[in-house]
Amino acid sequence: MVVEGNGRADSITIGVCVMEKKVFCSPMEQILERLRAFGEFEIIIFGDKVILEDPIEIWPKCDCLIAFYSSGFPLKKAEAYAALRRPFLVNELEPQHLLHDRRKVYEHLEKYGIPVPNYALVNREYPYQELDYFIEQEDFVEVHGKRFMKPFVEKPVNGDDHRIMIYYPNSAGGGMKELFRKVGNRSSEFHPDVRRVRREGSYIYEEFMPTGGTDVKVYTVGPGYAHAEARKSPVVDGVVMRNPDGKEVRYPVLLTPTEKQMSRDVCSAFRQMVCGFDLLRCDGRSYVCDVNGWSFVKNSYKYYDDAACILRKIFLDAKAPHLSSTIPPSLPWKSNEPVQPTEGLTRQGSGIIGTFGQSEELRSVIVVIRHGDRTPKQKVKLKVTEEKLLNLMLKYNGGKPRAETKLKSAVQLQDLLDATRQLVPPTRSGRESDSDAEDLEHIEKLRQVKAVLEEGGHFSGIYRKVQLKPLKWIRVPKRCGDGEEERPIEALMILKYGGVLTHAGRKQAEELGRFFRNNIYPGEGTGLLRLHSTYRHDLKIYSSDEGRVQMSAAAFAKGLLDLEGQLTPILVSLVSKDSSMLDGLEDASIEMDEAKARLHEIIITNAKAKNTNEPVEFPWMVDGAGLPANASQLLPKMAKLTKEVTAQVKLLAEDEDEKLALTNSFSRYDQAKAFGKTTIDVARIAAGLPCGSESFLLMFARWKKLERDLYNERKDRFDITQIPDVYDSCKYDLLHNAHLNLEGLEELFKVAQLLADGVIPNEYGINPKQKLKIGSKIARRLLGKILIDLRNTREEAISVSDPKFTEDEATFLPTKESEYQQKLQTRNEDGRRSSSTSEKSLDQEDEDDRETKYRLDPKYANVKTPDRHVRTRLYFTSESHIHSLMNVLRYCNLDECLQGEDSLVCQSALDRLHRTRELDYMSNIVLRMFENTEVPLEDEKRFRIEMTFSRGADLSPLEDKTSENTSLLQEHTLPIMGPERLQEVGSCLTLDKFEKMVRPFAMPPEDFPPAAAPQAFSGYFKGSGMLERLASLWPFHKGATNGK
Repeated sequence: MVVEGNGRADSITIGVCVMEKKVFCSPMEQILERLRAFGEFEIIIFGDKVILEDPIEIWPKCDCLIAFYSSGFPLKKAEAYAALRRPFLVNELEPQHLLHDRRKVYEHLEKYGIPVPNYALVNREYPYQELDYFIEQEDFVEVHGKRFMKPFVEKPVNGDDHRIMIYYPNSAGGGMKELFRKVGNRSSEFHPDVRRVRREGSYIYEEFMPTGGTDVKVYTVGPGYAHAEARKSPVVDGVVMRNPDGKEVRYPVLLTPTEKQMSRDVCSAFRQMVCGFDLLRCDGRSYVCDVNGWSFVKNSYKYYDDAACILRKIFLDAKAPHLSSTIPPSLPWKSNEPVQPTEGLTRQGSGIIGTFGQSEELRSVIVVIRHGDRTPKQKVKLKVTEEKLLNLMLKYNGGKPRAETKLKSAVQLQDLLDATRQLVPPTRSGRESDSDAEDLEHIEKLRQVKAVLEEGGHFSGIYRKVQLKPLKWIRVPKRCGDGEEERPIEALMILKYGGVLTHAGRKQAEELGRFFRNNIYPGEGTGLLRLHSTYRHDLKIYSSDEGRVQMSAAAFAKGLLDLEGQLTPILVSLVSKDSSMLDGLEDASIEMDEAKARLHEIIITNAKAKNTNEPVEFPWMVDGAGLPANASQLLPKMAKLTKEVTAQVKLLAEDEDEKLALTNSFSRYDQAKAFGKTTIDVARIAAGLPCGSESFLLMFARWKKLERDLYNERKDRFDITQIPDVYDSCKYDLLHNAHLNLEGLEELFKVAQLLADGVIPNEYGINPKQKLKIGSKIARRLLGKILIDLRNTREEAISVSDPKFTEDEATFLPTKESEYQQKLQTRNEDGRRSSSTSEKSLDQEDEDDRETKYRLDPKYANVKTPDRHVRTRLYFTSESHIHSLMNVLRYCNLDECLQGEDSLVCQSALDRLHRTRELDYMSNIVLRMFENTEVPLEDEKRFRIEMTFSRGADLSPLEDKTSENTSLLQEHTLPIMGPERLQEVGSCLTLDKFEKMVRPFAMPPEDFPPAAAPQAFSGYFKGSGMLERLASLWPFHKGATNGK
């Protein structure tokens, strides 16, 4: 037992009945030292021997008692002591029993109206007990009729068991992440092959909350004080971010008024003055997911001061209310506090367009990025009359004879594979030559369907989907014998597959993310991570619905934020899908069909624009700009070479078939596992097999379809829409299948490239005015969102610069009324400062309220400019949206309402874009907004926009196979081109000018739909229909030394 204090007769005795491991930890020592310094308290530390061995009757007497449970602490014995001596309890003892059972914690939180995640309980009396109310399926569990789609969380009901599991859907790659208490530098581990939940005990199942990779821990000291810290969530990559002293890095963040009330309620509900709990922020709402009991903040001198002062007041109010509890004007320990270092935002040259002045600060980075290298997209169509397939269609469409069916899940695709295997023999019998051509083609297509479904040996992740559409029906007697019913007799089967991100695509995305981390943000390579780790970087990542686009976004985030591990947890935690903004061409389908028809006419008849042989000042202004003059002569050559390549692949496929017949087996390649790789399968290449997941049969089917669709011999007609697909296959096989030595492939690539370089840009408009019209329809929503991003950044920057917005908050929690008035006043001020060019609708303002934000608390952060933020928005999409956005930026001045205005893109950049052959994989458009802090707020030059673009993958290694390019080709990958300017050096494109030029083509803010309720991750092929599922992201600083 240790007694420390001033020995005064009127002093208040504080008993510390806590295990020594907790007493002598740094936060407790710091706070007890401050309490002693007031000179009003005598502190008695009981010690382990007294607590564990002595009877309570001889325990020291005290006025106030600090007692809380930790491992080995006899809680019931402490309760008996408190009942005997009746000291004032800082944390009451009886409610601490609740904290050991997560079921009781959630029940207690709900009882007091504190929001918790959507959850259900599975209680087992003995291990592996079968429960009739618990159902587990491929992508969900169901408890008492409540369904939890993956991703969902599984928690043991035992509060002392910290092994929490998160199960991911097959559509995101599947697998499970295990969270646990920190071991070294890890706090979680991903298990890609674990897909079934645990059954040996009782568990809580709850909805996974997409928090953007950030956890918030709240610490109360009495009901009137709450300190919050954010840290990198273990659900992302499991690597613990530590400072040079080896301690986990956390940063203080501000709580919202609602969260402050939740803190007050948690403190009161559990009757724990000093209490810690975990907060999840999701879609603008907050939820309590765990209550820990007694907890102190680590490594914060300001917090130690606050906690000591508040505890002093609590003790005096309880035992000596006649004494003044006013905090002294100078705290007695202040002279001994070490000086904490501060660090401001680094300012330096942009690294792209010269340098910007010392008075300029980066405010926003907006990037639109095409996905990485992928396998060719494929589609098989065939009419089926087989009863097994028609019955399968009826099985999954509810028995409706005229309703189409979509097969996506593993169970559905397995059923289809089983049926197909019965219809198609494993090898060709040799008697098929007697069949007519139509039957033979049907059998080959069924064989192709079977081969696609057999890829990988299991359905891990959805890279295939099938549609069955009824075409013909007959009426037959009902099986029950009462009347007639319709029965389908023919259906159209459409199998879509391919288009999967390759190992090269993932590598490209990660590399580009690293490039952005080191070059796009000020700070000599560490600027982004420093901004992010101090919550001055607001980052959100959006993706279209396609799997290759989502995985490109996840891989890019991994490189940008210096993450480790698998992509599945990164994807689910950090990437928001928005198919309505980043998918689809429906709005411009009529205009694109018109452009393709005109393009066909130009190519076939050589009817290019007049004066085509005469030099023109602006070559990009003519119809069909970029098409080779001899396009009509190149088409027959392309068809001939395509036929020759197809014939070679056919021989390889037949040879594969013979081997399959001899061995009756084939080493299936797991496409799902290939999906997560960044290197090629060397053994597969050495064996002379196609790269990736293709068999020779599927490779032949790919080329045969191109040969058949490119040129119709019977009609003597070319289909120019197949040119991009032929070019796509050539490029893929030159990069990934060069070891197959297909004769004529390189020549075909050169011919296809010449044609594709002219055809692809003109599919989005045959001339600049049509490109602008089509681009504005495809990218309308994206352009509107970009303008909202820029406007919100300007509003935030102005609010920080305005002196009225720099006042510090009070240390203690305001009342609800003052919180409401403060919020109302802030909204009124924001309204008075609204942009004159783009008024925000009420719906959009409500949308901002739903946005999850993490704002650094300036009172506790060792950062010089805590109110300064950089807003980053990353939009991952397909080729169509990259072309559309670029066309609007460069041709917006051609619209009638903007006549006389200069283009946003300078003449030299227009010429460079005209000569840019392709916006290839990982091509991107970057908008950076800078604020000149030396210019008055009302000056339009206060904010300027810088625009750059990259044409993506560099094809030169395919065109020039020098020794320098050999290593790249051996890795089956291509480098990414660096950024190029869209403006002249020294020019100033103001934000006002940018808004004026783009607004006519952008969706107005009031047309954006309101945010919907949060939903579980729904997979690659399900549309979210939601624009603003926003979640702030955690930056990870491992080197913590401080379409198409």
